[in-house]
Amino acid sequence: MKLVGIAGTVEEVSYNKKLLQFMANHFSSQVDIDILPIEGIPMFDQDNDQTETQAVQYLNRKIKAADGVIIATPEHNHTITAALKSVIEWLSYRVHPFEDKPVMIVGASYYDQGSSRAQLNLRQILEAPGVNAVVMPGNEFLLANVKEAFDANGNLKDGKTVDFLATTLLKFTKFVKVINTMNDVPVQTDGAAEEEDLMAQHPVKTTVKDVDMEADDWVEQAAKKTNAVDGDTYVKLDRGLLTVNQLNYFLNTVPLELTYADDNNQFIYYNRGQAKGKMLAPRKPGQTGDPLQKVHPDRAVRGVKKVIHALRTGTDYVMTPVPGWTADKAIIHYYKAMHDENGNYAGVNESVFDVMPVVKWYLKKSGQLLMPDPNAKTDAGASASVDDSASAGGSDTGASASVDNDSASTPAPAPDMSADAGAGASES
Repeated sequence: MKLVGIAGTVEEVSYNKKLLQFMANHFSSQVDIDILPIEGIPMFDQDNDQTETQAVQYLNRKIKAADGVIIATPEHNHTITAALKSVIEWLSYRVHPFEDKPVMIVGASYYDQGSSRAQLNLRQILEAPGVNAVVMPGNEFLLANVKEAFDANGNLKDGKTVDFLATTLLKFTKFVKVINTMNDVPVQTDGAAEEEDLMAQHPVKTTVKDVDMEADDWVEQAAKKTNAVDGDTYVKLDRGLLTVNQLNYFLNTVPLELTYADDNNQFIYYNRGQAKGKMLAPRKPGQTGDPLQKVHPDRAVRGVKKVIHALRTGTDYVMTPVPGWTADKAIIHYYKAMHDENGNYAGVNESVFDVMPVVKWYLKKSGQLLMPDPNAKTDAGASASVDDSASAGGSDTGASASVDNDSASTPAPAPDMSADAGAGASES
């Protein structure tokens, strides 16, 4: 189960951050807790909309993609911090990732009441119209006298406290399953994924209009329409300056088969390093520009929608094998979500590669051997997917129809876990 954790403070040192980190480490065999930083979130100001900034969109994507949320709240003058309140304001203004999302509240405090009043305040905010989170009732975890609670390694010292926290977390995992089943909106629902429009009917700012997407010469027509540069014209890239010819030389010799599908699900590029018959995921020049649905066989469309939907809604990558691995060939499809400078979804970067040449090279150089593990459960022949009935892509496509269980979101760097310093009315 994938959860995200938010410590309601921007303080560099915080016992609430320390509590979340302990939970992430101690219960890692039960849940995957990705701790999200909120230091980059500006104070809420409706007249200066920051919804599309990278910091806000990062939290939006991560929370949407998670099965549930754990919030560790300090108590500032009987309420939550201004920083946490501002985060929730941004995430209930134009985007609403908390809606119907199961939430567990914990908190650490210097004093006996263990942030109980801040937790009550947070519950009221999370359940307010516009936020609409589903907060687990009861089972409050209030860590009091926190200065004496942790040992030098950041672990809770009291065994009974750890046992109670484990019981509360177990109840929350059950709560998450119940709420997501009731809402019928787990992260990868059939219904949500089916809404993906693979026919590219919703133009984005980079869509070339008034050119037939399915034309065999779409590249040539679109290039003429946009006055696209070619040949020895220089293109300034993020960290380089290449001519268009050099860019083609470079991409066509990358030891991967690359495909770019934009956020309108239009297939707009592949690197043509070798002839179709020699490709691991065969492509034809005339397919470039087509809607994604047109470059996949009907049997694969449902699975492709699931892959795209997973990436669009917060999953960082999806990796799946092609069925039929042998001792000489093991083809992997790796789908990576792309985002623009503001963190908005910008399409899919698909790479296809055979890992066996690298494996064999490594074994030869290291003098090691591949040995079968009698206890291993392999899924090399068919990826563990959200739709076991869907088959992999057809002869003219590299996209697979299943989402592998190894799909994951890249975690943000863990915040500093050092102890709180100082005292006073505010605690972090």
